[in-house]
Amino acid sequence: MLPLSRVEFTRRSGFDPASWYLDLPAIGELCRDGLDFSSPVTVVVGENGVGKSTLVEAIAGAWQGGFRGAQDRLWSAGGSAEDTDLPRHLTCVGAQPRPYGGCFLRAESMHSLFDRADADRVRDTDQGLNELSHGQSFLRYVADRPIGVGLWILDEPEAALSFQSCLALLGVIKDLAAEGSQVIMATHSPVLAACPGAEIWELTDGGIEYPQWDELELVRNWRSFLDGPDRYLRHL
Repeated sequence: MLPLSRVEFTRRSGFDPASWYLDLPAIGELCRDGLDFSSPVTVVVGENGVGKSTLVEAIAGAWQGGFRGAQDRLWSAGGSAEDTDLPRHLTCVGAQPRPYGGCFLRAESMHSLFDRADADRVRDTDQGLNELSHGQSFLRYVADRPIGVGLWILDEPEAALSFQSCLALLGVIKDLAAEGSQVIMATHSPVLAACPGAEIWELTDGGIEYPQWDELELVRNWRSFLDGPDRYLRHL
């Protein structure tokens, strides 16, 4: 069984039925029907504003909030003032006992999480994550985390990564899945969206669709741009 096989909406005290996120079709679908995960790797794509970050942040918050007893303090840097209350109303269903491995990484909290990791270095002479470039620190953190089975949630990791580093991340994700972990990744990168064996969720104005990689709008757009950038740049 996957670490996380399903997320369900469970209305709890304090829920506001007028919450803005309910107007996002993908979030509405989650609240109405729940979401099922069928693959060790799920790639979430879609235009800005359709709810990718809202969705993965809510899943991450619900997952972390469901821990009982000790947990890995480096799994997440914690929430921010912009986060919604949606995690409080989500229930995570999956493997029991719940695995503690993995992490939640997003650009706006990455440095604070790396500060914690640097403080835990065995030797002060070891190079700190925040002494590396953005992309180097990201890849090292993911690759060096304890391999114990768990849930990895990555929100637009391509912001830190070059083309070659995106390929390196795909190699790390392949290893994580092979070792029994699960990865949920929101991205605008056609390279990361091509992750072998991944199920693709495309968030749209109509809800969630499940296309193949070469059917994605982001893939068609990048292909068209790279084939003839002047067709786009002349309109600027």
